[in-house]
Amino acid sequence: MNKVKLFLENFLVYGLGGIVSKMIPLLMLPIVTRIMPDTSYFGISDMCGTVIQFGSALAVMGMYDAMYRLFFEKEDQEYKKIICSTTFAFTAISAVIVSLVMVLCKGFIADKFFGDTRYAPLVYITAVATLTGATNSIVSAPTRMQNKKKIFLIMNTISPVLSYLVSVPLLLNGHYVAALPAAAMIAGITSEIIFVSMNKSWFSLKMADWKYLKPLLVIGIPLLPNFLIYWVFNSSDKVMITNILGTAATGVYSVGAKLGHASQLIYTAFAGGWQFFAFSTMKGKGQVELNSKVFEYLGIISFVCAMYVFVFAELIYRFLFTGDYVGGYIVSPYLFLAPMLQMLFQVACNQFLVIKKTWPNLLILSGGAVMNVFLNLFLIPKIGIEGAAIATLVGYGISDIVAVIVLQKMKLMVITRRFMVSAVLMGGFILMWRLAIKDQVLLSLAAAAAMTGMFLRLYRKDLERVIEAIKK
Repeated sequence: MNKVKLFLENFLVYGLGGIVSKMIPLLMLPIVTRIMPDTSYFGISDMCGTVIQFGSALAVMGMYDAMYRLFFEKEDQEYKKIICSTTFAFTAISAVIVSLVMVLCKGFIADKFFGDTRYAPLVYITAVATLTGATNSIVSAPTRMQNKKKIFLIMNTISPVLSYLVSVPLLLNGHYVAALPAAAMIAGITSEIIFVSMNKSWFSLKMADWKYLKPLLVIGIPLLPNFLIYWVFNSSDKVMITNILGTAATGVYSVGAKLGHASQLIYTAFAGGWQFFAFSTMKGKGQVELNSKVFEYLGIISFVCAMYVFVFAELIYRFLFTGDYVGGYIVSPYLFLAPMLQMLFQVACNQFLVIKKTWPNLLILSGGAVMNVFLNLFLIPKIGIEGAAIATLVGYGISDIVAVIVLQKMKLMVITRRFMVSAVLMGGFILMWRLAIKDQVLLSLAAAAAMTGMFLRLYRKDLERVIEAIKK
């Protein structure tokens, strides 16, 4: 199959499924915030998701990506089932252990993440959600690895719809703290039951072969710190805001992050098709050049989209939200661009995974995470929630720059001069917006339009080729 067609097909189909799962929560966000009487309730609910993400990453231990990588190592069907079964057995054990530890430490978790020990009962919900979330990622994997697009689309629609069918009645009945976490837990359990019934032929405890655990762990364990570092990028700001400014500020920041993370629609679209495409083409000729072009094109798309979020963020917030939530607009542009930079990092560092060397990811991402935490400590007390958003964006930017430099020296990536110019122009636009034209929509729009014109001029021939490929 033509590589361009394969990438576009997976990007669009899997992306559509991922977009649906992210779009429904975004559409429901203004409704949920209007039902909740105080921003602190949303902050506590969002922190439950933060704890679940941390616990799930710890339980999975990078085994999802390791399973994905080894699945395509051989064409033998029995071998593939052994890899899936071994991965599931290990992940199930680790998920149970992590969930039990969370329950035992419920008082500490409630105090540090929810702001008060009286929210300790919430930890039971997060523990169950962590267990199902970790194992669900494994049992659903064969659906993607077999490229079953229709099933993926359906499941990504059912899960968020079910979640809000549960949460909205709970909110209307005054269960502001537990509604969203309980709904997410129920949706996760339902999703896992469905995937287990569909993919049960791929998993059998009898087929689990522990001699394959070592190669899985060799790939997976170096990735675990990466996932934890991603958690630091995406969640440490909320933890620090909770402890420095309080859960009310966390609620405002979380709403800003949710809308800012609308870029995750693009990121999810990309991620949904990227893994199948990346590993199924990793042994082809011209792989380095192809990966580099994907990085460059996605970078330009990210810059263009982000500029218009900077322009219209405040107008969007005043239209969708009321009260203190409107102030969350200031973080949304930074947090819109941050996941896009995360996407670019994963595209670049896929080259390390292809050659089975995942430790450079850890070192590079760690540097960005350290900078993120340091800037949080300095900027949050100075400029509030905006400081946390800036810290996240700068951390990812540093990680991207270092990754590109290292990969170019290893001859695993090729970055053109025009892209470097584009990146500098984007940085200049952000500084100009923040320091001079933030409150002037028309002037900001004119600047964004001028920048878009420059990008189109730089990439005109490439755009024409992509349009032609889509037509074919």
